Amino acid sequence: MPKTMIEPFRIKSVEPIKMTTREQRVKLLEVAKLNVFLLRAEDVLLDWLTDSGTGAMSANQWAAIMQGDESYAGARSYYRLLDVIQDITGMKHFVPTHQGRAAEKVLFTAVCKKGDMVINNCHFDTTRGNLEFNGVEAVDLVIPEGLQPALVHPFKGNIDLQKVEDTLKKHGDRIPFGMLTITNNTGGGQPVSMANIRAYSQLLKKYGKPLIMDVCRFSENAMFIKMREEGYQHKPVKEIVQEMFSYADGATMSAKKDGMVNIGGFIVLRDDTWMTAVKEMLILWEGFPTYGGLAGRDLDALAVGLMEGMDEDYLRYRLRTAEYLGEKLDAAGIGFVKPTGGHAVYIDAKSVLPNMPLEHYPAWSLCNALYLEGGIRGVEIGSVMFGKHLDDGTETYHSMELVRLAFPRRMYTQSHFDYAAEAIAEVKAKAHLVKGVKIAKQSKYLRHFTAEFAWA
Repeated sequence: MPKTMIEPFRIKSVEPIKMTTREQRVKLLEVAKLNVFLLRAEDVLLDWLTDSGTGAMSANQWAAIMQGDESYAGARSYYRLLDVIQDITGMKHFVPTHQGRAAEKVLFTAVCKKGDMVINNCHFDTTRGNLEFNGVEAVDLVIPEGLQPALVHPFKGNIDLQKVEDTLKKHGDRIPFGMLTITNNTGGGQPVSMANIRAYSQLLKKYGKPLIMDVCRFSENAMFIKMREEGYQHKPVKEIVQEMFSYADGATMSAKKDGMVNIGGFIVLRDDTWMTAVKEMLILWEGFPTYGGLAGRDLDALAVGLMEGMDEDYLRYRLRTAEYLGEKLDAAGIGFVKPTGGHAVYIDAKSVLPNMPLEHYPAWSLCNALYLEGGIRGVEIGSVMFGKHLDDGTETYHSMELVRLAFPRRMYTQSHFDYAAEAIAEVKAKAHLVKGVKIAKQSKYLRHFTAEFAWA
């Protein structure tokens, strides 16, 4: 039996990539103010900025789109999706949103008040941004292993249960709920074990707090549990998913990840407590509760995509893709978060640019270097994304300086990854030539999306 894992799909439609030279990319990056978010997508060779909504939908999803019921209220498409979500999550209440950050905004506004605190393994950018915008303190309590890129641990996304209990004892009156992000995007796409999910849920219940999960990549997390956690090797992924959800009281999802669609999100809740407030906020910002900012065709595509995302042949290929690139980088002596996550490889910029000071933003600078060298667009997860500009003009810095290369689902082939590995190795070889940056213009919230830079 051949050992090479092939893509478990055939390509039916192709989109051309515009080839550019380094000289062209130098000019293009200058026009984009040294911020790869501000590049035109057509000027990117490998667009690994995000896996959110950037993947290829299947033939069955495109067929489902033709069934879309565009009725304003009570559309068939909504009820088809409701059946799938209730089957997967076991939760009674479901409202769709146009994407994950909308689900966060609706839920947090309905449930939180200024001065509250929300604990999590790690809040990703929009989750933290939505909480902080509402005057809520977002606290990350991932296990210590989750902050050490080179350390190999099977479940680096686990939340530190002792820190959780200490925080609940000290600040319990400020905490409306606990969160858990699966997989942990901020820390390298690292999974959370079933044992940790269960124990965290029990600990929160001890203090009368519900558990809300951020489930953007729940299928990938379930596959990691199947592969790494004792007792789950022979369980179908769907059953593992259902057990994961059984420990939660609610969830938010950007369905643009493991929902396998280009747009969409949702909130699910187990009981009635928050539903009136959630629906009020949803109607204000998103739309009627049976469409929530989506077309009927989007709801139907998501109903199919949620099931396709749990296909085990696809998930093996998906996780192996990141592992494959990781092996290439390891051979080239390039540091990254180990073991590789499910949706991305996270390069440790400090290992590639060890002499660059934090005030020159090593991960951001490495992002720019990857684009200049190979036309690769990744995203910085470091001190631009998670640091802060303080009122006194000083900066805070993040604990890790990572460049995430996030892979759109069912989009790229092995030769693309081979090319990327060569380009990244070239950047490492020329590390002494990589320029740092300084921030020239920034916004108060989520500054990385729109900030403008100059060479340091």
